[in-house]
Amino acid sequence: MAVRKIKLTIQYDGSRYSGWQIQPGKRTIQGELVEAVSNLVGVRTFVHGASRTDAGVSALGQVGLFTIDSPIPTENFPEAINDRLPPNIVVVAAEEASPKFDLLGSVKSKCYRYTIYTGRHRPVLRLNRCWHIPKKLDVATMSQAAQVLVGTKDFKSFATAKDRREETVRTIFRCDAYRENTGDRIQNTEVERQGVEGSGRWIYIDVEGDGFLYNMVRNIVGTLVEVGRGRWESGRISKILEARDRTAAGPIAPAAGLCLIWIRY
Repeated sequence: MAVRKIKLTIQYDGSRYSGWQIQPGKRTIQGELVEAVSNLVGVRTFVHGASRTDAGVSALGQVGLFTIDSPIPTENFPEAINDRLPPNIVVVAAEEASPKFDLLGSVKSKCYRYTIYTGRHRPVLRLNRCWHIPKKLDVATMSQAAQVLVGTKDFKSFATAKDRREETVRTIFRCDAYRENTGDRIQNTEVERQGVEGSGRWIYIDVEGDGFLYNMVRNIVGTLVEVGRGRWESGRISKILEARDRTAAGPIAPAAGLCLIWIRY
């Protein structure tokens, strides 16, 4: 039987997991997928991931890949795997990849979205997927600062100290900070009175690039929030890049607000 590469598109709520990568004694997204696929095909099968999302980080467009020689039709994999997964992980698509397909090397770009809620009260229904900052943020200034990050630059200042990679130059295609579309907000006045949704309290930061350093997006968000709070001017971003020093940038944003939106090949 011919060996096949099966490419999966995976969504998950990462709030209850210790990240993507398998770790001894911890519950991970990759660990759940390996168990599900192995149970389905009857042999231990490793599922590789295109992005090693951290503990608490979610995804709408993670890409996984495994190799099999099973006769199961490719189109049947999503439903069959989902039957063996917990409710907070779902495979939304499966396709047979080319034998030459490179899960990591063929990536053209990735997009992450970070969600911030600035209402007075905690958004209990979405608390595991946002950063609650009960203060007003200057989104226009944050957006201005974000544009300085667009382009091919050395992002060493935005990499965690644990990232030992010597090559720290990356290309950011887009970095946008913006409020929700208030025209689409919930119109129920009682709901808004309770502080749920509405009134432009939700802020999103989208970052698209050809690759990212460890914790790079969360460090970018933490820095932009310092600008939004008025503690730093938007022009400071250039100085942070030039410093090539993690201590020059802002604090790391919590993992809960980060979501991998898509990966393009």
